[in-house]
Amino acid sequence: MQSKAWPYEEARKLLKRWPDGKPDGQPVIFETGYGPSGLPHIGTFNEVLRTTFVRRAFEELTGAPSRLIAFSDDMDGLRKVPDNVPNAELLHANLGKPLTRIPDPFGSHDSFAAHNNAMLRSFLDRFGFDYDFFSATECYRAGRFDDVIRQVLRNWDGVMGVMLPTLREERRRTYSPVLPISPTSGIVLQVPVEVVDAEAGIIAFEDEGQRIEQSALGGHAKLQWKVDWAARWVALGVDYEMAGKDLIDSVVQSGKIARILGGRPPEGFNYEMFLDEKGEKISKSKGNGLSLEEWLRYGSEESLAFYIYREPRKAKSLHIGVIPRAVDEYWQFRANYPKQPLEQKLGNPVHHIHAGKVPKQLLPLTYGLLLNLVSLPGLHDRDTAWKFVQRYAPGTSPASDAELDQLIGLAVNYARDFVVPNLKRRPPTAEEAAALRDLDSELAKLPADADAETIQHLVFEVGKQHFGKDNLRSWFQALYETLLGSSQGPRMGSFIALYGLDNSRRLIEEALA
Repeated sequence: MQSKAWPYEEARKLLKRWPDGKPDGQPVIFETGYGPSGLPHIGTFNEVLRTTFVRRAFEELTGAPSRLIAFSDDMDGLRKVPDNVPNAELLHANLGKPLTRIPDPFGSHDSFAAHNNAMLRSFLDRFGFDYDFFSATECYRAGRFDDVIRQVLRNWDGVMGVMLPTLREERRRTYSPVLPISPTSGIVLQVPVEVVDAEAGIIAFEDEGQRIEQSALGGHAKLQWKVDWAARWVALGVDYEMAGKDLIDSVVQSGKIARILGGRPPEGFNYEMFLDEKGEKISKSKGNGLSLEEWLRYGSEESLAFYIYREPRKAKSLHIGVIPRAVDEYWQFRANYPKQPLEQKLGNPVHHIHAGKVPKQLLPLTYGLLLNLVSLPGLHDRDTAWKFVQRYAPGTSPASDAELDQLIGLAVNYARDFVVPNLKRRPPTAEEAAALRDLDSELAKLPADADAETIQHLVFEVGKQHFGKDNLRSWFQALYETLLGSSQGPRMGSFIALYGLDNSRRLIEEALA
């Protein structure tokens, strides 16, 4: 109740919303929305995970039942063809139609929406989320939204009164809270609509020069975006939904409409957007964000959760280059957790990632150190890397240390794809060469099983002799650039202990050759 961790702060909003619990023991409803017009990326997954953090915090505080709805807006008309899908001409031929009525350009599912929904659900299932998947198309067709559509028709002027002041003059002339589905073309029409009979759900509109009267119920029409959002909150009884900073105005307008429809807007907060490596907002249609599969080729699921948890109100870069640090920071926070007092534990991201059941296993070395190891010639495979790791950390094995085994595999993937192609060892300067020769001489005096701390002390002493105590940074930069071919690198004592004294001395010999 006192923790300042953001999931608890959000959960306490729901305690104020329902101080005596939801009536009749009903579950508190959390919702996340997803637009399946492009391939899923981490930005879409982000909402489900962050909402789950709040849901877990709420359950931890109250023990009350809850439910998470992952809602797909798959009845939306396709407005433009994403850049990152095959068979673009197939999508071009079906622009304007509901996503569930457009053939799948990948050829694996009944529709484009079904393909993209399946991609999202497979990842959510893999991550172990507890959620109920809702399809907008299914909700409309099954009549689940019929009552709230009638409310929109009954309160037409009130809804228009919220929306029209927010629109440009040109848009006002054609705006309608209800978007009929053309009975001839199947396109979601953006045309003026007349309410003929609110109770019966009958509307009239013009389609290809003809006046059409048809029902707005049962999937023959859908609601315009902000009205649709409000109607969904009311129809499904949503209590909590967060949204990106770019939707602040939409949240306000949908909240007003929800009240007009007789409902209560959900609690929630606005998070900052993810940016690509150029500082631009990631987009499904541009395909400039990371895919879920890309992160998991190079980083663990827990590291992704860790990155998403932290600083939700701060814009963060989301690209391949952030993965190694996210992995290592996750493990640092996990290592700190057991010895922290309760208040700090509740604010530790791993508490929320693991729902309070943080695994006790720790790693004997970092992802960054592994990257340096598997980037060296002849070490670009998991089995070879394991031989070095087992010498460095006796008693470990792929069978007994599954997380370490996974980490080695991820490091191998990252090194092959991004590190090795860019490595270029430079020759040392005369001053650096003299220091390397002295380092080699000192390493030759050490026993084969010298530990990382002993080696690190030796490296420091050689560096101080040649570069001075205040210029050790230049010494370590020289080690990274001449021995590893990189501008930055690991703690050298740990690296030499992992790679082995003889192998490390060979690196020095090659640099001096």
